[in-house]
Amino acid sequence: MTSQGGNSLLQDGQVFSLQNALIYCNPTEVKMSQMVLPCHANHQGELSMGQLLKWIDTTACLSAEKHAGCSCVTASMDDIHIEHTISVGHVVNIKAKVNRAFNSSMEVGIQVSCENLFQGKEWNVCKAFATFVASKQGTEKIRLKPFEPYTQEEQVEYSIAAERRRMRLAHAETIKALLLKSAVQEECNQSETVNVVPAEKTRVESVELVLPPHANHQGYTFGGQIMAWMENVATIAASRLCNSYATLRTIDMFHFRGPSQVGDRLVLKAIVNSAFKNSMEVGVCAHAYREGSEDSLRHLNSAFMTFIVLDKEGQPITLPQIKPEPGDGVRRYNEANARKKLRLDRKYIISCKQTEVPLSVPWDPCNQVYLSYNNVSALKMLAAKRNWVLDSEKNKVKLSTLEDGQFLSFKIEMEVPLEASTIFLILSDLTRRTEWDSHYQKCEVIQKVNDDDTIYHLITPSVKEGSKFQDFVLLASRRKPCAAGDPFVIAFRSVTLPTHLATSEYTRGEVQCAGFSILQQGDSQTKVTYYNQASPEVLPYITTDIAGLSSGYYTTFESCLKYIERNKNNITLFMQEHKL
Repeated sequence: MTSQGGNSLLQDGQVFSLQNALIYCNPTEVKMSQMVLPCHANHQGELSMGQLLKWIDTTACLSAEKHAGCSCVTASMDDIHIEHTISVGHVVNIKAKVNRAFNSSMEVGIQVSCENLFQGKEWNVCKAFATFVASKQGTEKIRLKPFEPYTQEEQVEYSIAAERRRMRLAHAETIKALLLKSAVQEECNQSETVNVVPAEKTRVESVELVLPPHANHQGYTFGGQIMAWMENVATIAASRLCNSYATLRTIDMFHFRGPSQVGDRLVLKAIVNSAFKNSMEVGVCAHAYREGSEDSLRHLNSAFMTFIVLDKEGQPITLPQIKPEPGDGVRRYNEANARKKLRLDRKYIISCKQTEVPLSVPWDPCNQVYLSYNNVSALKMLAAKRNWVLDSEKNKVKLSTLEDGQFLSFKIEMEVPLEASTIFLILSDLTRRTEWDSHYQKCEVIQKVNDDDTIYHLITPSVKEGSKFQDFVLLASRRKPCAAGDPFVIAFRSVTLPTHLATSEYTRGEVQCAGFSILQQGDSQTKVTYYNQASPEVLPYITTDIAGLSSGYYTTFESCLKYIERNKNNITLFMQEHKL
């Protein structure tokens, strides 16, 4: 279509040209803008979080269906942290797009912001990740087409989506292990003089009839509608604790266990599990049944929501203590306290911006899944950046640098005529890196966490003559490709262990982000790239190479190539060591 003035708007798939400037549009992106009306708000004039969840689910579902080309249902929703309340008259802007498609499921990223039209201001409300499953068409099994990332942002999300999927699959086991650990808790003792509220007072039960407006064209209840009903009863339970209106702040990761349909009766139950100083956890569950059916209640979903109560100045008030019911009530109380710790770990490690996460994070069994996730995702984010500058090259070994804000990163690339899986096995054993890297004086295993994660103690000589040696406590996380075209990954980052604290014998060093990306490029050709986001302790080892005053990097990685060549026929030994 061409206008008389000469401006053109040409559509070629999802790339548009406007006055010779190309504008890319993600083919799965869906946007929704909603004016918050009184019918969407509570008595305080704030948008009901249940209504927001419905809008989020609808937008995400449309994005998923745009990619799948068929109906989709909500399978799960990751943690949602609500940063701001939204008032009547504000505009809610929701943007959803598919990050990655797997066999029959896909991850959809959702960004929610709020706009004040009269002040011209806009702020973030929350970010969420939802998993949708394509609905079967008859007996035919659906296999989704792959999503091809185009921009750097899409490449990052595409790469990390595989790691988030891994974390979701491990979530149930993580929770189970944490709750087993918390089985022995101190007795819940409240003084008679302290304000204590019996948990029974907060109990809520409600029933909803699923009608056609609550369902899609296949008759299945919208996941967002179920979440809205659950949020409603949870808010009532939270408000009963202190006779004040409670504000939702966090929804923990949850999974839908089964569908419901038009005509189902949904029974929703909620109760305050535990009250902390300024927040409380509410447990809520949804069951379904059909009138006249002999089937028992079907468990659809359980969720844990965190609420606060704000005073007139908008500050959280101190909450009364909760007195749990005997038996299951005490169990829920203890589990809520355990989940609080896990919730803080997830928010601290995963939700923080990269610049807000300290170099060395304390490691314990409760947060190992999230530290491993952070370790691998940080390396993938670094690898996805595109503004690398080639500093030097020698015999096809390249050294490039990247200045990004306060960070200086470097990468070293080389081609190896060998299968990627073989190189992955050879380089996975950090204790043998002393055989090819002169910067590694000694490396020993502190703890083998599982088949993919190991913690090492590393000792390196100092760059300055006469100075003390440095030591590092590193978490090494290994990942095989999630799909064709993905690299093998070996990621390193510093962690803190109470058994290996800093001593006067060594200068304790820190590694924020480092590791190998090993990508198969042909039948027997592999691209091996080493990345390092240089900390002050690491930077002196590479400074002269970056400045072009030496080629120590080449000597090191030439030695690495020889090490790989020497060990390529010892794969069986490496497989036994790593139980592969």
